[in-house]
Amino acid sequence: MTDVRPAAPSLSDRMERVPVLTRSHRTWMVLLGLLFFFDQSDINAFAFAAPAIREDWGMSVADVGLITAASFLGMFVGSIAGGRMADRYGRKRVIIGATFFYALFSLASAFAVSVADLAVYRVLTGVGLQAMTVVLLTYISEMYPSRLRGRVQALILAFSVLGIPAAAALARWVIPQGPDAWRWIFVAGSAGIVIALVALRALPESVRWNAANARGAASETVVARVEEQARAAIGGDLPPVEPLPAPAPASPRELLRPPLRKRLVVVSTFTMLALTVFYGFSAWMPTLLVENGFTTEQSLSFSSTVALAACPGALLAMLFIDRVERRTALTVIYSVSAALLLVFALVNSYPVLVAAGLLMVLASQAAGACGYTYLPEMFPTRLRALGVGIGNGAGRLAVVAGSFLIAFILGRFGDKAVFGCLVGAAVLAALVMGMFGERTRGRSLESLSDAASVAPAPRAVEGTAQGAH
Repeated sequence: MTDVRPAAPSLSDRMERVPVLTRSHRTWMVLLGLLFFFDQSDINAFAFAAPAIREDWGMSVADVGLITAASFLGMFVGSIAGGRMADRYGRKRVIIGATFFYALFSLASAFAVSVADLAVYRVLTGVGLQAMTVVLLTYISEMYPSRLRGRVQALILAFSVLGIPAAAALARWVIPQGPDAWRWIFVAGSAGIVIALVALRALPESVRWNAANARGAASETVVARVEEQARAAIGGDLPPVEPLPAPAPASPRELLRPPLRKRLVVVSTFTMLALTVFYGFSAWMPTLLVENGFTTEQSLSFSSTVALAACPGALLAMLFIDRVERRTALTVIYSVSAALLLVFALVNSYPVLVAAGLLMVLASQAAGACGYTYLPEMFPTRLRALGVGIGNGAGRLAVVAGSFLIAFILGRFGDKAVFGCLVGAAVLAALVMGMFGERTRGRSLESLSDAASVAPAPRAVEGTAQGAH
């Protein structure tokens, strides 16, 4: 496709040239970080409440597994539905709406009276949680310039993962208070609605989405404010505008045609393998350690210790995420992860396993920051959220399938075979990204979209919508 470049600088051009994080950028970061914090907290709410619910209701392990698997199926639906809605109706609307949606059903979970209704509530919570996540990642990619968006994503992720130990600490304090005290964990999970109310007023719609949908005038004030703040921060004029390709209209069918089809297959395959490794390690390690002869106390101590590396792991990515190709970083990280998982298959020394576990969590969170930045870069603006949603949703389905597969392998062949499979998945993830991943470092979303465009754009899309700047 040949995009027609607008005669006047577009809003996307002007946002891309901003060389620093402005006050507006930082305000958005705080809001997005808080929204993601409560998202991460609520995703893990059931895991922390499950032991108390089992005792209260007499649930079986199969019931816990059913609810967990159902939640991930809800996340699959939310990924795709949220992405499609965000491409049609806007990023901000879906971020806020999805937060309200998951918060409502998280609160409903606090009033559940049986396994059946709790399962329904957690499925619907999963729909909202993942819809919000997919669109939030898309929003970050569109509102920050290419030279900064990786570090911004890493910083937001580093803050958000603090929601997991926060939820764990709340559970440790609340659950001993009484037989029904676990319900307060789900009440706390709905607190994200407070941040959503603030974001409703303070978070603007994505500038790039507005520009791509003939609503550029609505973002003129936002862009002008960012430019003014940037000039004040650097004490001079901004760099000259570098004209970028105008966004092209696109149908979801274009994702199934070359060249976007290749990108979709690559990110979906990579995400399936990467999430299988991540959840296979984090969710199954306590059980695998016990199967390998360690005590339950050692297993729980291992989990709580290695979790300390989550936030530093995301911060670690800030050192390189905008300096090296993301595909290169992901290839190296998953190669290292394969080697670390091999340690678990071959070594029985508890201190060595703890050290390997800390490094594994560091690597996983650094990879998460790179992957979260990379996925939205693969798709043009009009299909970005849907593309991210499909890729991410495929990973959630893989987690469901992987859980049953790991259980089967563990029962039939033992823990060493499980680690062998996780090593294989990590190696394949590295190969897929290394061999087929796109180069994205330092490239604007528009230049990446231009290389993958498949439909003709109407003449001067942004210029017509926005008027003179």
